[in-house]
Amino acid sequence: MAGGPRPESSGHTAADAPARPAECVRRVVDGAPAARRRKVLVLAALTVLVAASFLFSLTLGRYDMDFGQVLALVAAPFSGAADASAADANVFLTIRLPRVLAALVVGAALSGAGCAFQGIFKNPMVSPDLLGASAGACFGAALGILLSFGSVGVEVAAFVAGVAAVLVSYGLSSVIGRRMGGVLVLVLSGLVVGNLFQAFTSAVKFLADPNSQLPEITFWLMGGLSSVREGDLVGLLAAFAVGTVGIMVLRWRLNVMALGDEEALSLGVNVKRTRLAVISCATLLTSASVAVAGMVGWVGLIVPHLARFLVGSDHRVLVPASMLLGGAFLMLVDDVCRSVYTTEIPLSILTAILGAPLFVYLVCRQRRTL
Repeated sequence: MAGGPRPESSGHTAADAPARPAECVRRVVDGAPAARRRKVLVLAALTVLVAASFLFSLTLGRYDMDFGQVLALVAAPFSGAADASAADANVFLTIRLPRVLAALVVGAALSGAGCAFQGIFKNPMVSPDLLGASAGACFGAALGILLSFGSVGVEVAAFVAGVAAVLVSYGLSSVIGRRMGGVLVLVLSGLVVGNLFQAFTSAVKFLADPNSQLPEITFWLMGGLSSVREGDLVGLLAAFAVGTVGIMVLRWRLNVMALGDEEALSLGVNVKRTRLAVISCATLLTSASVAVAGMVGWVGLIVPHLARFLVGSDHRVLVPASMLLGGAFLMLVDDVCRSVYTTEIPLSILTAILGAPLFVYLVCRQRRTL
């Protein structure tokens, strides 16, 4: 017959054609409809928890306010009402609201940064200070106090030094890590730079005036929100907005990066550029948080584990869940810090007391499920 023999059919149809990379990732992480509905419900519940914690925190303090007063003060700018007294409005707007809002933002920022770092390095033991951001910010704040920069100058110095420490870590890993694993060298560089900046902080404490500057440096390093005012929120909210938007945009790539660098490259993800972008956003969140609140440990390590227990490992849901849970967590911890004793307890003390046993419990629970 004309035309020669027909080639044998391969038996494959259009449905058997390889799926596009985005479709492959979606099939892996989406899961069953019931699981998706559960994740949506968890996110809704966490949103309600954040709102309830926010309103509850606004009622606590040396100056008593009930829910009615808080709701009236919150609604006053929108309703035009002026029922609240001048003293209530002054305490609420200059002290209470900035502090609670800072606790919400700092908790969300540290938790989001910790979740991003754990995803990008594929290690659940990673925290936001992995690359030296916290150590650098502490050195910057200590140096600012030593040089009498003032509150705003101390925050700016802490933020700049935190970013600089991560830049040094990344630059050092780029120089010495050409023949070794990029992630391993980056982690080791962060460890070296973090310890170096801790030594710088110790040197500043040694040079500080033991009667005035040294106690101020020591108390700042313990972490706290007692000195936060409305002017401190401008830079914090700006850094939080930029870092959060970046991580939220890139969070689906964290799912791909979890498959390994080679698999991520085969799916069209630029591994080096993605890692740099995530590190930059997480560093921005961490440095801004430490600049305002001082050293607040364990939040960026513990809260992503709790969120992972609630919603799983899909970073498209895990990142917002971590940030919501972190905001509620730090608001409630700050409530305890300023209410349980006559003098305020530093944040880092209580977060360590709560975080260490909770982390042990989560590790033991994970081992039982393996």
